[in-house]
Amino acid sequence: MPAFEQRWLAHWAMLGLPADPALLERLLASYAEPARHYHTLQHLDECLDLFERVAHLAAQPGEAALALWFHDAVYVPLAKDNEARSADWAGEALRAASASATVIERIAALIMATAHHEAPAGSDARLVIDIDLAILGSAPVRFAEYEQQIRSEYAAVPADLYAEKRREVLAGFLARPVIYATPELHARLEEQARMNLRRAVGP
Repeated sequence: MPAFEQRWLAHWAMLGLPADPALLERLLASYAEPARHYHTLQHLDECLDLFERVAHLAAQPGEAALALWFHDAVYVPLAKDNEARSADWAGEALRAASASATVIERIAALIMATAHHEAPAGSDARLVIDIDLAILGSAPVRFAEYEQQIRSEYAAVPADLYAEKRREVLAGFLARPVIYATPELHARLEEQARMNLRRAVGP
């Protein structure tokens, strides 16, 4: 996949580190696992595409880029430790490339921020989270596809329970004072995201 390969080389170069082609193959294979329906190469591509348009907003663009590459490196539906395991994988890869401990720690923190459990600390964390959540502000057709993809990942959950829990999750995003903390992405995505969420949550 030439587009992924070019980005991979460019983003590691931002950190002054060598890019491992074999690692890219393993990472792309992980995103292509059959249990995934949303957290796939499509999602990775959408995140990287948006990042390239807003990379100028990042304080440490190389770190933000690598965090996006690895943020769903491990994804097991219903698991609670996907982000932690993804951060561990990123740490192993960065240590193998001789990244500094500080860089490894910051990238791990960015990956953990995508668990969306607490307010992000730092502008790069806010940017990475906004990119990860950009799907909420996508065009209605893409948002509907996203909702179907998430349901497929949680196919083991009974329909009534899934509908209840999914509504809680989406209502939680809708209840936030702001969904996107980065001003540029807020201006671009906030209104559409609230329209999508209101439609999904219902009366």
